[in-house]
Amino acid sequence: MALNSPTYDPKSTATQLATAYISGRQSILTNQNTVATATEKGLTTLKSAMSAFESAMSSLSLKKSMVSTSATFSSTVGTATATSAAVAGTYSFVVQDLATANQAQYSGLSDATPMTEAGKITVTVGDTSFEVDLATANTSGDTELSVKEMAAAINAAAGSNGSKVTASTVSVGGVPTLVMTASDTGAANVVSIDASALPPGALQDALSDTATNRKELVAAKDAVVFLGGAGGLEITQASNTFDVIDGVSMTFTKVSTDPVTLTVATDNSGTAANMQSFVDGWNKLVSTLKTLTDAGDAASGTSAGVFHADAGIKALQTRMQTVLRQKVDGLSLVNFGISGQRDGTLTLDTARLNKAVALNPETLDKLMGSNSMTTPSGLMGDLDKLTDQWTDTTEGQIGKRRDVNSKLQSTLLDRQSRLDQQYETAYIRYLNQFTTLQTLQAQMESNTSIFDALFAKDD
Repeated sequence: MALNSPTYDPKSTATQLATAYISGRQSILTNQNTVATATEKGLTTLKSAMSAFESAMSSLSLKKSMVSTSATFSSTVGTATATSAAVAGTYSFVVQDLATANQAQYSGLSDATPMTEAGKITVTVGDTSFEVDLATANTSGDTELSVKEMAAAINAAAGSNGSKVTASTVSVGGVPTLVMTASDTGAANVVSIDASALPPGALQDALSDTATNRKELVAAKDAVVFLGGAGGLEITQASNTFDVIDGVSMTFTKVSTDPVTLTVATDNSGTAANMQSFVDGWNKLVSTLKTLTDAGDAASGTSAGVFHADAGIKALQTRMQTVLRQKVDGLSLVNFGISGQRDGTLTLDTARLNKAVALNPETLDKLMGSNSMTTPSGLMGDLDKLTDQWTDTTEGQIGKRRDVNSKLQSTLLDRQSRLDQQYETAYIRYLNQFTTLQTLQAQMESNTSIFDALFAKDD
């Protein structure tokens, strides 16, 4: 008579039972890990969004004014820029001369100058002088000094003196020459070399500032501009960039015998771009906050945001909206064409903005303010204070929450490690039990076979 023993594998059976033994606790740990991971990701997203908004406000604050001002020439004599300090108006200029940087060529030099002729020279440009020791300029290690080695030595010495001059070499027909170029424009910045300290010889002669050896390639000149046209106010300076009009910087690139007109005026497109930059920065932050705090929809299968029940972030959203409603001189953002939508985002009406700025340009700047660290003001200053309460590296909410979440994740790792040990212990116990049971069943089957054989003989 055969026994029908159950068929099973001790390993797979032990695995199933050990898994079932910890399944409840594992499910809890898995859910907690999922939430902790989502929280870390959400905090990173939140920090990035807030920092981007702060950067957008900082860029606007650096402009000193939300109202953009343009400065344009009537012809292509140069370029001009204007700040908020510029006053609208027109100005006439005649550009008689442009400032130039001195450039001089020294001839009569040789690439085979004996080192016995080398020594110290003094290079002067404007009010700056520095010594160059040509005796240490030989980098090739031979007994001769090349023109390139001289130029390299001058440049190395000039580097420690503000790089007021640059030395280079030009070869024409195989004959090398040394070219000295001043870095700054202006009549006062003439380049010269004093070679009197060199030993007498061909090198001293070649580097002497004489009409024979030194040739002026570009004369050092000041820029000469007349304000009000020819015969007007003469302005002479070493640079081609003029800051003679408050809030306006002009760089001339061409001379002009005929008067050219500079027009300074409010730049509506630039002002609109500034305000749109604020609107875009706000909308990106609001969209991120909306995603993180979304309640989700079970019917449509939309998951809730990781901070959907977070009272702190919801309070932040409310306070941000309150800041937007503040007024200055009885005017708010709505008066300047910025209106809020049901989802918390903003839109800009450019036409309304232009009309409001034309009537109240200073009010817009007072209303928007600045998020300057030293003198925060206006709504940008208030918004920056709100976001800084979250992004501050030492006391910010994001940093504090990350610390708490990191400790939680560390605790969860420890709990997972202990649970893994419990699983391993249970697995070994079940494996031993069912391996022993399998052995007993095998013995019983063997005994049954013996009994069957004995009874069969009696029959």
